Amino acid sequence: MSGPAPELPASVTAVPRKLRLFLVLLALVVLAVTTVIVVTLPSTTNTVVDYGVVDQVALAGIGILLAVGVLLLGRSRLDADADGIHVRNLFVHHRFTWHQVRAVRFERTSAWGALALENGDEISLLGLQVADGEDAVRAIEGLRALHAAARADDPVPPPLLYDD
Repeated sequence: MSGPAPELPASVTAVPRKLRLFLVLLALVVLAVTTVIVVTLPSTTNTVVDYGVVDQVALAGIGILLAVGVLLLGRSRLDADADGIHVRNLFVHHRFTWHQVRAVRFERTSAWGALALENGDEISLLGLQVADGEDAVRAIEGLRALHAAARADDPVPPPLLYDD
């Protein structure tokens, strides 16, 4: 016996909250280490190279670029509504209608969710991560409810010859 159908949300948004927190802390560590190196650089003794202000500015710039690069790893996100789903994974964006999606997956052994598409492809949902616990569960339930509602009127495909 199945329980009550999940409530149909107007929209679903998921971001990797714990990953973003970890990346902010990691970026702060990168900046702190870089700052210590930049401050102590002129007192470094080296018989070959004499470090100056230009070296300090260059290293500070490298530290800032590294911190920004670390923060960019957490920009994954997904937004879904009755019309479809928009997925942003690092640098790649996808927009699908629900009729292009065969299933919304979140396996017990997976670190993040996935979309199984009608064309046989699978798209990872890096914004929907198991580390986020209840937030991830609510998001996956909302995605499945939106998918089921959008696909409710689809015709039933005929059985394949090898189906029982």
